[in-house]
Amino acid sequence: MLGISTNKVAYIILKAREWDVKTQPWQDADPSGFTDYDNQSILEDISNVSEDATRTELSEFIGGLNEDEKARLVALVWVGRGTYDPADFEEAVNVAKSEDTTPTENYLLGIPLLPDFLEEGLSKMGVNVDEVESDIM
Repeated sequence: MLGISTNKVAYIILKAREWDVKTQPWQDADPSGFTDYDNQSILEDISNVSEDATRTELSEFIGGLNEDEKARLVALVWVGRGTYDPADFEEAVNVAKSEDTTPTENYLLGIPLLPDFLEEGLSKMGVNVDEVESDIM
């Protein structure tokens, strides 16, 4: 029905959430800059976005999908955000294929609510998101 493994979609959702929770670095109260005491500092986005390990892993995973899977992933996002109805999923896939002008990973990682749209898309397509996500955790 979806044409892409729900486990792959769930993995992308979880990695995108992991990347989304990162925050910009904050000013440390310790003048020496020592942050080992701060267990929240692991969520700081200290490096350049293009050098972020989580983003790189997510980008490479999406980039490694075949062309049909990429189009179906984009279509799923479009269903999740309400651009297409679930009944029009195949039409969305065809449009995603025909409008493929930028690397899919760049397009998707530029969408602020990517994990939410993917979850909603799965749900609208009749997939139990909680079960799928728990399978890969």
